[in-house]
Amino acid sequence: MRETAIDTQLLSKEYGNGRGCRDVTITVGKGEAFGFLGPNGAGKSTFVKMLVGLISPTSGQASIFGHRIGSMEAKACIGYLPELYRYQEWLTGVEVLELHARLCRMDKAAARRRIPELLEEVGLGHRGKDRVKHYSKGMQQRLGLACALINKPQLVFLDEPSSALDPVGRAEVRGILERLKAQGVTIFLNSHLLGDVEALCDRIALLNDGVILRHGTASDLLSKRSTWLFKVGGCSPFLLSWLNEQTGFQLHETAKQEAADSAALPEDNSVVWLEAELDNEEQAGWLNALIIEQGMILYEATRKRERLEGWFMDAVSGLSHRGEKE
Repeated sequence: MRETAIDTQLLSKEYGNGRGCRDVTITVGKGEAFGFLGPNGAGKSTFVKMLVGLISPTSGQASIFGHRIGSMEAKACIGYLPELYRYQEWLTGVEVLELHARLCRMDKAAARRRIPELLEEVGLGHRGKDRVKHYSKGMQQRLGLACALINKPQLVFLDEPSSALDPVGRAEVRGILERLKAQGVTIFLNSHLLGDVEALCDRIALLNDGVILRHGTASDLLSKRSTWLFKVGGCSPFLLSWLNEQTGFQLHETAKQEAADSAALPEDNSVVWLEAELDNEEQAGWLNALIIEQGMILYEATRKRERLEGWFMDAVSGLSHRGEKE
């Protein structure tokens, strides 16, 4: 059984304005990459600040590798990159890392060995002796990632680690995180770059208004919303209406184009693309059989791969509409 890295039970933080987190219960296994999503103001940063010991919860319990959050034992296990990171701009990159090594109570000899390899890891090996004020925002972000990793943490909390980075920089950071995951480091990732979350994370949770609404693997979450396309020949308006009456799937036509095989063309010399939202492959198989039984030609049946971004936008949009009605 996988060791537990993060365990929270009904963890809550209340503020005077009512915003914060309410009764958040999650478990993250050792070596897992966990994505934490939600719109601005959802309570993500509040939740992470409780876990790293920066603020105290109003109620509930939480532990890091079995140690109470906020304890020295828990803090010794973690690294943390906040979204808004401030540097002493008169220091060099090496000096910033030396400062963080001292804060982590690292041995000086160990720090001297660790700092050059970290700078190389984040792509700053040639800029370590430059003052931070001469760093671009992207370089400062990568330096912050190095600070979060200085103590070789078992668990790293990253709040928007790819912000301010160009596409090349984002790919480099993603590569670093993939290597950390391969080494068994547990990753807790807050990010608005949903493609990165989908590619890296084993499980994902959606937080809104301080409450976790949905959680699971990306494939589990996306499988609940699956769009299928059927390339069909000889589908008249009458047959389309009949299919909808029989199945209740709300099939609708999306496009027409010439069929590739002229020998198999129906009389009207065209095909149509039908689209439907289905729950599973069994429903698609049933629909395939009905199409063929009615004398239509089924050229193709494919499931569109849903992206996490589409799922997230639909989920948040649904919450907004529900809130307006209430």
